[in-house]
Amino acid sequence: MSIERMELVNIAGLVKDLDEVLERCCQSQCFHIEAASHDMDDNNGFKALSEENPYTECLKRVYSVAQTVSYRPKGVDYSDVKMEETEDFERYVSELEKSFSEYNLKISELSKSISMREQALIQLNHLKGLNVDFKKIFSCKNIGVRFGKLPADSYQKLVYYNDRPFVFVAFDNDKDYYWGVYFVPNAHKAVADDIFESLYFERVRIPDFVKGTAENAIEEITAELEREKRELEQAKQGIANLLAEKKSEIDKLFSKLKYLHDIFELRKNVSALKDKFYLVGFVPKKETKKFMSIFADMPDVAVLINPPELDSRLEPPIKLKNNWFAKPFEIFVEMYGLPSYNGFNPTMFVAITYTLIFGIMFGDLGQGIVIALAGLFIWKKKKNRFGQILTRIGCSSAFFGLVYGSVFGYEEALNPLYKLIGLQEKPIEVFEDTHTILIGAVSIGVVLIIVSILINIFINLKNKDYEKALFGNSGLAGLVFYTSTLVAMVSTFVFGHNLFKAPYVLGLIVLPLLVMFFRVPLAKLAHTKGHVEEGEGGIGEFITENFFELFEYLLSYITNTMSFLRIGGFVLSHAGLMLVVMVLAENAAAFAAPIVVVIGNIFVICLEGLIVGIQCLRLEYYEMFSRFYEGDGHAFKPVSVDYNSEIE
Repeated sequence: MSIERMELVNIAGLVKDLDEVLERCCQSQCFHIEAASHDMDDNNGFKALSEENPYTECLKRVYSVAQTVSYRPKGVDYSDVKMEETEDFERYVSELEKSFSEYNLKISELSKSISMREQALIQLNHLKGLNVDFKKIFSCKNIGVRFGKLPADSYQKLVYYNDRPFVFVAFDNDKDYYWGVYFVPNAHKAVADDIFESLYFERVRIPDFVKGTAENAIEEITAELEREKRELEQAKQGIANLLAEKKSEIDKLFSKLKYLHDIFELRKNVSALKDKFYLVGFVPKKETKKFMSIFADMPDVAVLINPPELDSRLEPPIKLKNNWFAKPFEIFVEMYGLPSYNGFNPTMFVAITYTLIFGIMFGDLGQGIVIALAGLFIWKKKKNRFGQILTRIGCSSAFFGLVYGSVFGYEEALNPLYKLIGLQEKPIEVFEDTHTILIGAVSIGVVLIIVSILINIFINLKNKDYEKALFGNSGLAGLVFYTSTLVAMVSTFVFGHNLFKAPYVLGLIVLPLLVMFFRVPLAKLAHTKGHVEEGEGGIGEFITENFFELFEYLLSYITNTMSFLRIGGFVLSHAGLMLVVMVLAENAAAFAAPIVVVIGNIFVICLEGLIVGIQCLRLEYYEMFSRFYEGDGHAFKPVSVDYNSEIE
């Protein structure tokens, strides 16, 4: 597994050909463009192109038209759209807007009118007791009229205002409010309004279109309401028919405009001097011949292919190269960060370790098969890489389920199979082999930590960074200290052969610690290319700083190793959870037992499966990646047109 090799591509030509060049770069689907800033300085005269995109406004208008009818345009073949000039697009978009705006305006007006009439009906239903023509009430010149509702407790307080020049008449009431109207001479309106406001009177404004008595108005408004609703449905059907008629045109227009828009946006990455342009990017090495061939018929365009090291200012983009098994796990590597161009591709390492650890922690034949089938379904339906991961870890879970003898929590279901193949019992009895499981978990951790250190040594020797490769806590010194300490502990406490003797301790434990302590001066002596700067605080600061760093290293060895106990812990917790499910099923009624088992298995698959997946990822990132991996690369992104992006 490796990282795709890249070639540096320099493209130069006349500005008049720039759009065509950018278009062909997009069509190649293999050109990663770089920003223009790197090739501009005060001496060469090149400046970044900063023209306003002429297609932005039209594109927004097309998108807006589609949004008014809740339609999202999509990318389609637009080869039959002959328009090229922005004036032609603007004219066509204006006609499109006009055809939809008539319906949209009518729908808006009808919706507003319907809302007003519905509110009027609510108000009038409380005023049925007022057997007076509203027109006559509103025509009073010397009397102010206020319709509304008054809280029930406030209504009782009106007796305290009998001496005031206003009259409140209630027409309807419920447990909370009294609906009515108060009359007051114009000269006293301000005082009366203040009083009723203090009593929490909520005014109801009767629309101007209300005429006659409340009963007459309700009848008339109801009829108008039904008519407007019919017109609204007709207008909605009309715009739906129009959309069906224009949908193809909208998609084609949107697709071409989006294409032209995104091509023009790429100009921001181009530098220019007078009538000449300069463009830089990267192409996968295996694609260079194909890429150059697309410019063969453009004599004024020069395409130069160079090694990526030619321009030290540019870091080649990263395109991971993995086989079918490891490829889905690229998502986990991308989440952490891509490797540098000359770094190590950890995808296969992640694929193997993640699959293995998940299977150990979540071993159940039946549940593993369910997870694998769910992953297969997700991949077939959604083409989501996560589905492929589920398939792989599900198969691993099923395999270790065979080892544990567990099928949907039934621990004895596979006993006939074991006897058939000549075994007296299952390979591992979880609750009886607890000690073995925990020791095995730590052993797995030890192996993976050692492998991580070896990978780090390999990477840094390759990059000639001897400080990290030889003298660091994840280098050769750290490897010697870690393995020697573990060997001595196992030999002493397990086999009874004491290795903690002076020569062993001094040579294989103390000496590596001293090497890690003096790693910086040792790296300087080895002529490393980095990490050798002398401190400014003198010997005292050097000793203090390195002492605490060394102490941190020692803690990391312990915590990283012990962290793998969670593998054994989750083996036991998974078995324990399923035991609880089985006990609940045994104590349930006969008809309910299968339901309890099914629900319990679903709960364990969803909840514990998610937790185990997260814990596996934690082990990858913190216990393994931290020793050898730096995710400081940036992804290879070939220029293209994204038809799904919304318009800003």
